[in-house]
Amino acid sequence: MTRLTSLCAHALLACALSSGLAIDAHAEAALPPVELFFSNPLLAKAELSPSGRYLAALSGAPGRRDMLIVVDLQENKATPVASYNDVDVLQFQWVNDGRLLFNVSDKQIGPGGNYLASGLYAVNRDGGEMRQLASRRASAPRMLSWFTYMLGQRGAQDSNEVYVLSSDPGQNEKVFTTNLLRLNTLTGQSQAVSRPGQVDSWVLDNAGEPRLTLHASGGTTTMHYREPASGKWRQLAQFPTYAGSKEGFTPVGFGADGKLYVRAYAGKDAAALHTLDLATGKVDPQGVVVMPGYDFDGGLVSRRGKVLGAVIETDAPGSVWFDKEMTAIQQAVDKLLPNAANLISVAANPEAPWVLVHSLSDVRPLAYYLYSPGSGKLNPVGNSYEGIDPARMGRQDPVRYKARDGREIPALLTVPPGGGKNLPLVVLVHGGPYVRGNHWGWAPDTQFLASRGYAVLEPDFRGSRGYGTAHFQAGFKQWGLAMQDDIADGARWAIAQGIADPKRICIAGASYGGYAALMGLVKDPDLYKCGINWVGVTDISLLFNGHWSFDSDLSEDWKNHGMPLMIGDPVKDAAQFRATSPIEQASKITQPLLLAYGAVDRRVPLYHGNQFREAVQAHNKQVEWVVYEDEGHGWTRPQNRFDFWKRVESFLGRHIGAGAAPH
Repeated sequence: MTRLTSLCAHALLACALSSGLAIDAHAEAALPPVELFFSNPLLAKAELSPSGRYLAALSGAPGRRDMLIVVDLQENKATPVASYNDVDVLQFQWVNDGRLLFNVSDKQIGPGGNYLASGLYAVNRDGGEMRQLASRRASAPRMLSWFTYMLGQRGAQDSNEVYVLSSDPGQNEKVFTTNLLRLNTLTGQSQAVSRPGQVDSWVLDNAGEPRLTLHASGGTTTMHYREPASGKWRQLAQFPTYAGSKEGFTPVGFGADGKLYVRAYAGKDAAALHTLDLATGKVDPQGVVVMPGYDFDGGLVSRRGKVLGAVIETDAPGSVWFDKEMTAIQQAVDKLLPNAANLISVAANPEAPWVLVHSLSDVRPLAYYLYSPGSGKLNPVGNSYEGIDPARMGRQDPVRYKARDGREIPALLTVPPGGGKNLPLVVLVHGGPYVRGNHWGWAPDTQFLASRGYAVLEPDFRGSRGYGTAHFQAGFKQWGLAMQDDIADGARWAIAQGIADPKRICIAGASYGGYAALMGLVKDPDLYKCGINWVGVTDISLLFNGHWSFDSDLSEDWKNHGMPLMIGDPVKDAAQFRATSPIEQASKITQPLLLAYGAVDRRVPLYHGNQFREAVQAHNKQVEWVVYEDEGHGWTRPQNRFDFWKRVESFLGRHIGAGAAPH
């Protein structure tokens, strides 16, 4: 171990290793404890400074709050620059080589991890010149308002100024528009950038200057472009927001020459990376990165003056390089770190001595390394989780199976360590549902289940993004119908392959996945022995009229234009909603159920869970119920994650695991 490695490891992981979470020799035969999987990461969001001499990261450990550290890679010195006893550092970004911007949140109360009301702070890389720039709750003198937050894009990084976002709340604190402010992180002074009307999001160019805005209204997205010479805005394009419109596109980033890279379909089924003519607003039909059968949904890897490549995802994450030097670096890193996906990020300065490697696999959590192209040496920085033994994790494979109508369904299959046949199976259904749900790599929920002896099948059923327009649009208005059949067909495929024991299958999921778990018990009672639903929708109509005790976090444009198109119209499709409502069909559910909800959920309010529990408990006495009073749409507090997954472990053990009745 080099001196650099020792210092990084000491700074980042000393508290974690002293906490007793690492598995000692005496406990080697025991199952890995739940805390290993569901604690907050020990190391996260590592990023090189503009010069590449410094590395910043979030450092966590059980028993203390997440802090911001900076490592001087030349002097081999790690310095905590922002740490608190009552809040966690949430995000950060480099302002320049000597200064950072960050915000905070309390991850020990729910719902934590919020970006609004998280404050804004700036600090030098040595911990000096700390300044609070935005308030966290009530307004404060000489500070920006609580609804100011980080942009999350690389700026010019050549001054003490940075661009930040400031929401303009309308009625009931609904965001009316999003302003862009140029903020001096030393003085706290800010100046608003002129905007072409209402704005939802902003895009900076390769030099770190504002160049694009987007706004969705009435089901239509309008994009404006800011002319570099005059600073004037002009409308660049307009297209339908929803339905995966083939005439629409999504900006990905700018090249140094002002060229705009976009994600577009250009008449094809799958989206690719294209360039766009800024004079005409037309997409070049010739794709820059094309992946047949997969949508491009990555980002650009660039430094000042040059686009080097792009991050992609097919069956696993990877990179496509336009630069020969980066191609050689990738090959060298992959040779040093085999059997892993190694994603490389670069500093803004082309002369930087290091590149940062984000390395992950199916059996190993994300780890960070520094690679020196000059010397060819690879130095480990740290792991996101400690104590995870890859030999005790389950191998994960991308698979494809046929749905009953012939549609090919992509899925991930994870089997317990050592493999096996005729295994108890958990069908884990992703939320959304109109997102790509599955990503190859170590995931705490999947690997926790595999460590307990369960095979895990995660289908990207129709309606999931990432596999082309046809697969995506085939899921429109198919809640509880063809989307549900795709999931059941996956379980039956696993049985036919000899992977799953047909009498030991449980369906589980959160949000839409919780809805699918309940509807699976309704539609396929012969297939699923039990079900687990957390924060799940229990009636489609309630998505439109949810009896919220506080505002929904869904935008009005999505509710008025996206949901009727993709989920269904509450009036025209009322009969279908009733037929595919778990509450309406609750009398058909007789299998054991575990239900869990957050009391302050703004996406799927507790009302969903309460109404369904009353309906199902009238005839089903095998219902377990838990409410986490301080949680929203998912579990923020580690203690709640520990509690929930221990309940899952016990529930599965009794019904399809080692404690289940013989069959």
